[in-house]
Amino acid sequence: MNDADVSRQIQQMVRFILQEAEEKANEISVSAEEEFNIEKLQLVEAEKKKIRQEYERKAKQVEIRRKIEYSMQLNASRIKVLQAQDDLVNSMKEATGKELLRVSDDTNGYKMLLKGLIVQSLLRLKEPAVLLRCREIDLGPVESVLGEAKQEYADKAKVHVPKVTIDNLVYLPPPPSSVDSHSLFCSGGVVLASQDGKIVCENTLDARLDVVFRQKLPEIRKLLFGQVVA
Repeated sequence: MNDADVSRQIQQMVRFILQEAEEKANEISVSAEEEFNIEKLQLVEAEKKKIRQEYERKAKQVEIRRKIEYSMQLNASRIKVLQAQDDLVNSMKEATGKELLRVSDDTNGYKMLLKGLIVQSLLRLKEPAVLLRCREIDLGPVESVLGEAKQEYADKAKVHVPKVTIDNLVYLPPPPSSVDSHSLFCSGGVVLASQDGKIVCENTLDARLDVVFRQKLPEIRKLLFGQVVA
């Protein structure tokens, strides 16, 4: 083998090595690019996931705030409605209370009412001796029907006629001096108590109105407002 043959073989080997190196470099380049693309895709997906999670978190916060605001507005509206209903009911009671002041205008009718209230009070107390209080302006009418009231009670309860002492030192409050008066007043009626003061029967017109209004309040609300859902 001469020098020319050796030179050709060396050149072929060099070309082979260069070709192998180039192919290997290409493989490395392709592999690196694939890994880069995979890593880039993973990073992009990770960022997308973070963005989605952040969006969902903020969307959830917004929904919670919206529900809280809606609930607050709904409760405020309900309170306003309930307040308006209470105002209407109270105005009705106030108007009824003003009508009570006219009851005593009918002299004979009011006497019969006082008699009935005294009998009713005696039946509740069932005491042999009681103390009676009334308005000072009702002293005459009360005295005029007291005898009949005691006898009627005795007949109904089948007991002896009770001793009823009218308190001439302490009277119930008078009627209001004006329609818009805020001072303590009484529309009429009587208060009876046992001698020791432990048992009291408040049978004034104002007390009766309070009792009736409490008892009939559900019916009144149903008539005015219908079936209200809480």
